[in-house]
Amino acid sequence: MRHIGEETEHAMARFEQLADGLDRDVAKVLVTDDLRDVTEAAKAVPDDEARLRESVELTGTHGRSWNQIAVALGVSPQAARQRSADKVRT
Repeated sequence: MRHIGEETEHAMARFEQLADGLDRDVAKVLVTDDLRDVTEAAKAVPDDEARLRESVELTGTHGRSWNQIAVALGVSPQAARQRSADKVRT
């Protein structure tokens, strides 16, 4: 994962190894689907953040104001600027 820190990526890979190696007859944990869901969601976050950043930047190049971007994000204009201004060129 290009956006995930090395330590986090290592921890997620280690969890996958441990979960795959569980002996279902011996293990106390019978189902790890919920933990796998957490791992998958964590993997998706950086890509989703990059997609959002690119979308906000593209919207800004189309002449949209921070007020309009804030409405689309569901936050205040100040929050939209604070969240994105240092990451995008609008």
